[in-house]
Amino acid sequence: MRTREQKAQLIDELTQKLSEYEVVYVVDILGLNAQITSDLRRACYGDDIRLQVVKNTMLQQAMDKSDKDFGPLKDILTGNSALMLSNVGNKPAKIIKNFRKKSEKPVLKGAWIEESVYIGDDQLDTLVNIKSKEELLGELIGLLQSPAKNVISALKSGGGKLAGIIKTLSEKSE
Repeated sequence: MRTREQKAQLIDELTQKLSEYEVVYVVDILGLNAQITSDLRRACYGDDIRLQVVKNTMLQQAMDKSDKDFGPLKDILTGNSALMLSNVGNKPAKIIKNFRKKSEKPVLKGAWIEESVYIGDDQLDTLVNIKSKEELLGELIGLLQSPAKNVISALKSGGGKLAGIIKTLSEKSE
């Protein structure tokens, strides 16, 4: 049995972890055998995701102490709960989906992603399709570069035509 001070310390540590990550998934992994649990931990570690089994009451208290608004995510803290903490919104969802090919678990209870809350296992496909900041920035850079590439490409391919048009226009203005 833990002392009150030990519990307070665990809650403080959990609060600290919640503040360090932009993505919090609450999942149910009860009933996974040791091998699948080990595989899940290894997959999480490989994708820079922290997997931690937590007590609901301690997680509730840590969420209350946190400077983040977890809203209705606190209402789903029943039964067995584990946290998947990440800084990329769709990584935990992809791991869950991959593991569901060989097991019924983990089951998604809910997720908090950069201030948005998703409740229920039916949100898994939505979460898998969320783009990370890096993916969005890559797309944005690609979109910004494409008009410049088109202009450069047109100038290169039609260089002779463009030179002829410019020469004709300059001759007409004289």
